[in-house]
Amino acid sequence: MKTQKTWREKMNNPKLPKLVHVLPNMRGKLPNGTMLVPSPLEVEAFVRTIRRGSVATLSEMREFLADQHDADATCPLTTGIFLHIAAEAGEEDARHGVPNATPYWRVVKDDGSLNPRLPGGVARQAEYLRREGHQIVPGRGNRPPRVVLGEMRKAANKSMERKLPAAESQTNFAKVG
Repeated sequence: MKTQKTWREKMNNPKLPKLVHVLPNMRGKLPNGTMLVPSPLEVEAFVRTIRRGSVATLSEMREFLADQHDADATCPLTTGIFLHIAAEAGEEDARHGVPNATPYWRVVKDDGSLNPRLPGGVARQAEYLRREGHQIVPGRGNRPPRVVLGEMRKAANKSMERKLPAAESQTNFAKVG
């Protein structure tokens, strides 16, 4: 009987990252050209660059990763899935006493909304963000709560240059024609 992989094991995918052509059904949502399918390790490496007291949006993460590979876009679906895997791996690490768990709670949706699919849902993400000094406003209706994203925060994040550590930045990727 095969045992289920741990979240940390799911982080290692030797077939990623890779560049693919933007599919015709995605051309209205993404620019024409090449799209990066990142690796879970690259998503985790980006998350680890977000400083305490700061947040990054999913779009900021995708733009950064695309730039790292000279791609026109980054796949939004796989990036979200890999953020979830990195978050679960971080929680798994924390349960095993590994210090400096991945601060996944610092990634929010583009409008500042908290992500209900992350471990512990929006309640845990809000708790962690409040501990770091962020203001959380309640959601309305079915909308989740969100972190306040002021113009000052946006300008500060855009001017802050993120660099992946060399060991975590993967430049060998397969081109799919």
